[in-house]
Amino acid sequence: MQEHDTSWVRTEMALSQQAPAGVRGLGAWIRKNLIASTGDTILTIVGIVLVAMILPQIINWAFINAQWTGTDRTFCATVAQGGIQPDGWSGACWAFVNAKFGQFMFGRYPIDERWRPILVAILFVVLLVPLLIPRVPRKGLNAILFFGALPVVAFILLTGGVFGLPHVETPLWGGLLVTLSLSFVGIAVSLPVGIVLALGRRSKMPIVKMLCVIFIETVRGIPLITVLFMASVMLPLFLPAGVTFDKLLRALIGVSLFAAAYMAEVVRGGLQAIPKGQYEGADSLGLGYWQKMGLIVLPQALKLVIPGIVNTFIGMFKDTSLVYIIGMFDLLGVVKLHFSDANWATPQTARSGLVFAAFVFWLFCFGMSRYSMYTERRLDTGHKR
Repeated sequence: MQEHDTSWVRTEMALSQQAPAGVRGLGAWIRKNLIASTGDTILTIVGIVLVAMILPQIINWAFINAQWTGTDRTFCATVAQGGIQPDGWSGACWAFVNAKFGQFMFGRYPIDERWRPILVAILFVVLLVPLLIPRVPRKGLNAILFFGALPVVAFILLTGGVFGLPHVETPLWGGLLVTLSLSFVGIAVSLPVGIVLALGRRSKMPIVKMLCVIFIETVRGIPLITVLFMASVMLPLFLPAGVTFDKLLRALIGVSLFAAAYMAEVVRGGLQAIPKGQYEGADSLGLGYWQKMGLIVLPQALKLVIPGIVNTFIGMFKDTSLVYIIGMFDLLGVVKLHFSDANWATPQTARSGLVFAAFVFWLFCFGMSRYSMYTERRLDTGHKR
């Protein structure tokens, strides 16, 4: 029997070593991302120059020269404009935002009852955060409380009229309260309805497919303003005398159905991306239609279209500002409404209010975008190298 020399064979696992100095650290990141090529270097230099030109002016306007306190327009106006600031002064009027902050958040919601939307916001955060953290247990119970119990509790707290709570009419709602209400309901309704519409459009039943196609193409073919106008102005004309719906409810229905039509096309794109073998494999296992879709196809399809789903959510969140056209005042609408307040009428007031509204919208949209990226990375288990 021939013997083999195994003296060269390693008997222990090699210890892990750090990456070479040239591929780690700040210097390596700069070489890879900023100056990897001549074109990258030129673009980096141009970007640095633009930032150096713009950023100092933004910092001066928003922080250094800003007026943080005050009770009226004189604190944000120059001497020539009837104020106390020197001529040529330009800075943010955060005193205006501070003075109107309550209206920006709650609209004309009664001051003594604002603890109710604050409590709803606290419950929303308390239930949402565990739902977004993968390691937190009891996701099923958490989802039932968030999507089932919270809307009921929020409706009771916000509208009142029961349990000794004074009734607050929805026309008094405004600001961020309306923006978040429309967005939350729209997101919670549009995703499941969009999934059903997408499945219906791919159905082999002619009537179901035709109805879904007509609904999707009709809604996608008209602007959201038209949908809101029809829901708010035209719908009451077709109702019997004395029958009406709350304006906020009409807006909720209009926004939800509009978003659902777009969501249906996003989900349909994910369904078309699933290989035919997945359907055939589910059929070979003897799974029924809903088992096949719920256990095999939809989880893969929804994972593929996470960017499109979140993009639809972000677009819907920003489009809530269009309810201004039907006499409702979301965050942007309330901010613009207070520009007419003579007590704060200055050139810097409008700019400061719009910057504040833009920052709030960016904060929520950026948060949704970053979480969607995190979810994509966490679920991208089938394509890791």
